[in-house]
Amino acid sequence: MRTTFDFISDPGHAWLKVNTRDLFALGLTPSDFSSYSYRRGDDLYLEEDCDASLFIQTYIKKTNSKPKFRERVAREKRSKIRNYECNNRY
Repeated sequence: MRTTFDFISDPGHAWLKVNTRDLFALGLTPSDFSSYSYRRGDDLYLEEDCDASLFIQTYIKKTNSKPKFRERVAREKRSKIRNYECNNRY
């Protein structure tokens, strides 16, 4: 289980990058998150408002510690994350 996660933002929005292995370790699955989050390979990019909060709250509850974050700012005005596949509920 990772303890540090990338928090990626562009001028309009932000996402928390989480690998599905980390989700599963916490008892979560991609279907626990909305279609406002994105998916690329084994990584989910959890939208900042609700989905990232759910992950963080679950992480704290299950590990009794707070995750750490690396702030990343997209170099382009519109992050390429927006072009990834939307997370659809399964």
